[in-house]
Amino acid sequence: MQQKSLTILGATGSIGQSTLDVVRQHPQRFRIEALVANANIAQLAADAREFHARLAVTADPARYHQLRDALAGTGIEVAAGPQAVLEAAGRPVDQLMAAIVGVAGLEPTLAAVAAGNTILLANKECLVSAGELFMARARRHGVDVVPVDSEHNAIMQCFERDNAPAVEKIILTASGGPFRTRPLETLHEVTPEEALKHPNWDMGAKITIDSATLMNKGLELMEAWHLYPVEVEQLDAIIHPQSIVHSLVAYADGSVLAQLGTPDMRTPIAVALAWPERLPTNVARLDLAALGQLVFEPIDEERFPAPRLALETLRRGGSAGAILNAANEEAVSAFLQRRLRFSGIVPLVEQVLEAAERTGGIAALQDIDDVRAADEVGRRLARELVLRMSRAAE
Repeated sequence: MQQKSLTILGATGSIGQSTLDVVRQHPQRFRIEALVANANIAQLAADAREFHARLAVTADPARYHQLRDALAGTGIEVAAGPQAVLEAAGRPVDQLMAAIVGVAGLEPTLAAVAAGNTILLANKECLVSAGELFMARARRHGVDVVPVDSEHNAIMQCFERDNAPAVEKIILTASGGPFRTRPLETLHEVTPEEALKHPNWDMGAKITIDSATLMNKGLELMEAWHLYPVEVEQLDAIIHPQSIVHSLVAYADGSVLAQLGTPDMRTPIAVALAWPERLPTNVARLDLAALGQLVFEPIDEERFPAPRLALETLRRGGSAGAILNAANEEAVSAFLQRRLRFSGIVPLVEQVLEAAERTGGIAALQDIDDVRAADEVGRRLARELVLRMSRAAE
């Protein structure tokens, strides 16, 4: 059996660590070319040693000597800084796991696309902020983009590409987060500590807040539009508190195909690594009899306006996605710093989009500089609005 070479961007994050756990279970199937991380040098060095990586990179130039010393005598190549990240991403490999969080992951992933590497995509911003640009580059270089997010990975398993015209609808599921049943009038009282307690998933702070507002589902609807040949009107989402059904695809004959599994990211990662083969994993097996029932509810748009806003953003096109994403990151940051109420996160993002549209800030994306410019527009407008609200509250 021929080993696949694999590079992991964001190696010390939750996706990176789950990927390495799958690799750990199948050492004969994968060879680690490069591990790229930011600040967790101890973990990066330990993983590079365990998996005999050829290259270890920290994005922080100031941590170069720490990483070099940690790997002294191993023969593992060491590098640091943004350019080193791009060079690592551009090394030819069979597969590259793109798991750097945020817009910071876009340029390295594009470098991997240019190298012809198959992309295992766990970075939302590549599609949310630059979907048309990113997918056009992937097509130009003949690169496969394999989704890792549990929802899009589930769609991949259920979407019959040869039968695409028969697809009526793609339906993403959302857990509803911790405030699905909380009285609507109390959402303005939500604290960061409460919002960071997700009922099903253990994730980073930003994505956990996105799950609480359902902005994560909005972003995933946008991703699905770029990944699959459907119209905006064919995208839908539904509340499913147990996070057992990860997505569904409805067909013209009345069939609805769904992918089910326990909420563990190692399953979609294993699917992405081996597709169309199946790798054994040690994740907990789904016991439907023990579960007893599956619950589904419609999304209350008054409580969760983010999915609607995301679909409107798709219709706006151009740089609207980048502006939405940047504004949301700023709004979440302001909430975590207690400068913005939880109930104000999505309305602020909507105000930013409206302001950008009024001032001509939404434009076509020709290259990565356009994405950066749109990102800055979204951040600037969001910061101005947060500051204005803070002053008004004084």
